[in-house]
Amino acid sequence: MTEPTVDRWRQIIRRLGKAHVAVVGDLIADEFIYGRVDRVSREAPVLILHYDSTEIVPGGAGNAANNAAALGARVDVIGVIGRDDGGRRLLDALPPNARTRHVLRALGHTTPTKTRILAGGVHSAKQQVVRIDRAGGRVRAAFAGHVERALARALAAADAVIVSDYGSGLVTPEIWRRAQKTVGSKERAITLVDSRYALAKFEGMTACTPNEPEVEALLGVRIGDDPQALERAGRELLRRLHCAAVLVTRGSRGMALFERDRPTDHIPIVGTDQIADVTGAGDTVIATFALALAAGASYPEAARLANHAGGLVVMKRGTATVTAQELLASVSRR
Repeated sequence: MTEPTVDRWRQIIRRLGKAHVAVVGDLIADEFIYGRVDRVSREAPVLILHYDSTEIVPGGAGNAANNAAALGARVDVIGVIGRDDGGRRLLDALPPNARTRHVLRALGHTTPTKTRILAGGVHSAKQQVVRIDRAGGRVRAAFAGHVERALARALAAADAVIVSDYGSGLVTPEIWRRAQKTVGSKERAITLVDSRYALAKFEGMTACTPNEPEVEALLGVRIGDDPQALERAGRELLRRLHCAAVLVTRGSRGMALFERDRPTDHIPIVGTDQIADVTGAGDTVIATFALALAAGASYPEAARLANHAGGLVVMKRGTATVTAQELLASVSRR
């Protein structure tokens, strides 16, 4: 497609802040512990770090919500956390326009936490040396009713709904289908799904944004540099999921947008492929894609805007977000 004009980009980006989006899924606390390398331990061949600071930011569905809020949207967050320090700090890290009234704070549930330890010298960038995952385990069935009711309300009231499924069992395809039936024939929100393990079962979404390894695992294929394999995979996903669009993120190879009855749109990466950190980039992509569609962008326009957002966020360290001002500056340079 022809690249939109700067005036068209400005129109879309201005509308992002008027959108109402709901994000439902697995809320994860992303913890970053920063330290300076002191010396090598005498006890074992490992580094001793001098502790600097700790930061907790929203991860998983929380990161998608945080990214939508950073672009100015009104966000409703739907999920479950524990009554623990990780859950409390996760909610504290969300901005005021990300409303958490539909987040259940459950006794006996542990907030999933991913702890990344980063080390570096005084004059060097800090690099991740180890990650420790504290899983919250499978979400209890007792929480399903809360999520289903909130999801049904969101489908009827929001401009867009993002399902962020990291495999805890909180938002299942069955819950999704029941929520759809509750809304019935009423006008529904634009719906997008990012599901790590159950994408094939989320049928009837507006669009999905899998990365290439997820597509390969789902279909049992190898894509790599084979354009025919990519084409077959994208068309197969459209057929299986009965969705309007599939946006496959391909890392340094950019993105590929598949729509029914339209040629595949291959979108090159924005900026350099010398990235700083890919943590949470998929959440940035789906949040931007959803908001752009809610703002009236076409699928190719929304995909390109999401591509710019992804290109910006991977140049930042940690679980990061992109602002509307950064997006406008990026598209204006093209």
